[in-house]
Parts: sequence; C-alpha cells; structure tokens
Amino acid sequence: MDYTLLKAQKEFIKIPHKYKLDVAIYQGGYGSGKTFAGSLLGISLCGKYPGIRGLVGAQTFPLVRDTTLVSYFEHLDNYSCLKGISYDFCKTEAKLTIYNNDGKAPSEILFRSFDDATRLKSLNLGFVEIEEMSDISESAFHMLLGRLRQAKIPQYRLFGHTNPEFSKGWIYKNFIENPKPNYRLIIAPTTENTYLPEEFVDNLKRAYDPEYYNINVLGNFGDYTSGLITKGFSSENIQQVNYCPDLPLHISCDFNVDPMCWVLAHKTDDKVFFFDEIVLENTNTALTVKEFYSRYCLHNAPVIINGDASGDYRSVSSELTNYITIKKQLKQLGFTVDIRIRPFNPQIKSRIAAWNSKIRNANGEVGIYISPKCKQLLYNIENLKYKEGSSLLDLPSHYQVKSDKKLKFLGHPFDAASYIVEYYWPVKLD
Repeated sequence: MDYTLLKAQKEFIKIPHKYKLDVAIYQGGYGSGKTFAGSLLGISLCGKYPGIRGLVGAQTFPLVRDTTLVSYFEHLDNYSCLKGISYDFCKTEAKLTIYNNDGKAPSEILFRSFDDATRLKSLNLGFVEIEEMSDISESAFHMLLGRLRQAKIPQYRLFGHTNPEFSKGWIYKNFIENPKPNYRLIIAPTTENTYLPEEFVDNLKRAYDPEYYNINVLGNFGDYTSGLITKGFSSENIQQVNYCPDLPLHISCDFNVDPMCWVLAHKTDDKVFFFDEIVLENTNTALTVKEFYSRYCLHNAPVIINGDASGDYRSVSSELTNYITIKKQLKQLGFTVDIRIRPFNPQIKSRIAAWNSKIRNANGEVGIYISPKCKQLLYNIENLKYKEGSSLLDLPSHYQVKSDKKLKFLGHPFDAASYIVEYYWPVKLD
C-alpha cells in the first residue's frame, strides 16, 4: 500500500524497545489520524505474524462497528490488490479472518464491546486494540493486558487511540505520572495532519473556546480542576504529615458498610493535617475500631470523634449508635474520648465550600495538608466531579461499580474529610 504516514503515526507503529510487551496510546485531536493508524497496525500484525488472534473493541459496540471496523475494511480493500491476500467477515460472530493464501495459518480479529470486560477473560490474544481508550475503565485495561498470552507470538502489543481526558484519569497516571518503560504515549495534534483541508483547523479554532481547542485539536490533557469538586489543589497540599502520639487525634467518620471510611488528623486553629485513613470493605463500626487500635494503640492524648451526623441515629441492626459504639470500645481500650458532631449534616454545598476554602483560600493560603498514605482521599480529590451542568456530585451507579470496583471508593473518603473541615471552619453561604 502506498501510504505516507504522519510523524506521529510512524512513532505509534514502530516499537523503540525490545520488551516482550509494547503498550502504546495514540492521543490526538479531531482528524489526527487515530483510527487510521490503529487499524493499519492491526492488519500489519496479521501479516507479520500469521495465525495471530487480535481483539478490537471499545466501550460500546456501535463505536467499534461504525468507526474502527469501517477503517479495517478500507485498509483491507487496499490490501486486496496485493497478490495472495484475502479476507472474510462473519457478521454473527463479529470476526474478521485474514488469509495469506500461502499455506500459512489465517489470522483472526474479534470485534467486541468492553462494557462488560469480564466476558473476555477466557481469550488468548496476540494483540489488543482499544478505540477511545479514555472511555474504558482502568480495571478493564489491566484485564485486557492479562489476555495477551497467545503462544508463539514474539512480541505482544496493546495499543489504543483516544481523545485526551478532560480530567486527570488513569491514562494520565499510567502514561505521564508513573509510566513503565514499555508504555508509550504519542501526542498527535490535528494541526500536524497535512492531509486535512486547509480551512479545517481554522474552522475549529473559530468554533471552540481556548480550553476546548487545546484538548480536542492540539491533543493535550485537559484542565484538571474543571468539573472537579476540589478546587485549587496542588502538590503543596500533599506533605509528609507526621503522626504525634502526644497530640489530640481526630477521627472523622463516614459510616458505610462497603466501604467504611475514616480519616485521621491533627489540627491547629487554622489548619488540618490528615496523616492516615482507614478504608475497609464489607465491615462494621466495631471492626473498624479494632483496626484503629491495631495502628494507634500507644496513643497518649485524647481521641476526638467527628463526622457524619446521621451516624448518631439508631441503626436497625443494633441498639447502639455508631458513635456510642466507638466511644464505648475506645474507652474500654483506655483512650480518653470526646465526640464532636453537628446535630444534623449541613448541605453538601456548604461542606464543599468549607473544604475548598481550606484547600487554598483567595489569598493563596493553604489550610489542608494530606499525607501520601491517604490514597483513597487523594483519589477522591483527583476524580470526584460534579455531574455535567449541575451542582450534584457525579457518584457511580451500582452497575458502574460492578464493572470497575475502584469506583466504590468515590464519595465516602471525601465525605469523611469534609465533615471535620466544615465542623471547625464553616463557610456561610448566602
């Protein structure tokens, strides 16, 4: 085929290392040749390794069918003019078979949706291609990596193409913040595609605001504070916070069976220092107290309990409230305990306002410091968002949590931390 590839496409297709596995993402704006490059690579692998089995998918099957599969057919029709190449497509199985007609084994490519990636666990694959990679979950990505185990394949490849993420997500963390040596991210701005009409980019520049243009044309990652609950957060808020056994220890609680989330902190008159968190799945209040004791049994100063006011109501399953359970157990273990909670929970917008005021106020002063140990709290800060076009928290549905277990930790750690902040430093809203 007489193709003259763009610089980014060449970089995407060619492997610059000798690792057994190559993981590459082609991230670009509209019209940057993402799908073209991905489907070309998939077909090239079928020619290079006869008998290989590949998987091509996206979060939804219509996206695979209407975008990726069409691009495969276009490349294959160009291949058909080459001697010894043929193919057929089984619509009922969504399977493409490519024949070399030279006695070598045919190659297969399966086209699937990743809305329930657990259905793909039995596959043994030589390559995986992902359309709109930012749409799938991190857990699905790792599961697909585990499918690359087809025998006699010299080098496995997982590759995807995507528009940039609007917020700091799993792609940013795995390919920018902490990439493995065989992980590659190729940025492909629309402006570098010389095959587009001259007016294409100019029209986009007139149509989009600067931030949207930066993401969807230049291919850059988005503004990580856009849409997030926590505003103004920076590396300055992340500090190595030391636990002090002789200072009052605050436990701020969000009561939930799965997960139960408590954050542990010291505070001054104008600052709070989160040094640890207790996040347990499928548990109860009594067991969480035991976990606290296993970590801080030698604490000398008072323990002050803050948190969710609803935890003070009587539970159907117990005659004791959550706070009475905590106080009783801790006193039996020798701690001095004080409970400080509101008679009822403030509105969520009040907690968010107080939280953001302490993260960084209008004068640039920081009042919240968080230890790297508080992984779930930091995960919430970087990922908990508003629903688009509203002031409501965008919490995952039961179905989403079932598909991506990590999502169950969105909301509860933030609630636990914001309760203590709002209690001591409330912000009056008009």
